[in-house]
Amino acid sequence: MDEDIEEIKRRKLEQLQQQYGAQAQAAQQEQARAEYEAKKQAILRQILTPEARERLNTLRMTKPDLVASVEAQLVALAQSGRLTTKIDDAKLKALLLQLQPKKREMQIKRV
Repeated sequence: MDEDIEEIKRRKLEQLQQQYGAQAQAAQQEQARAEYEAKKQAILRQILTPEARERLNTLRMTKPDLVASVEAQLVALAQSGRLTTKIDDAKLKALLLQLQPKKREMQIKRV
């Protein structure tokens, strides 16, 4: 009987340790993601004018994938030192037009 109780206690302890380990790992991942996001936002504040940042934030509501891609590219360019000036709204607009997938026109022909 004592052996069964000890076995149950041991299993429960292992289960709690696994749960704690998973929670700790999730917390570390969340902290790393938050740090990356903070660094990214700091870099974007340095390389984008307020109007360009506002345009990206507005566009994020409708096309979050496109905005994430543009932000990643801009951060990479800034970190590699290939950006020499701030990106204003007009430059950002041109960049977004280049990166946006081409729309396919649909024509309906009635016979």
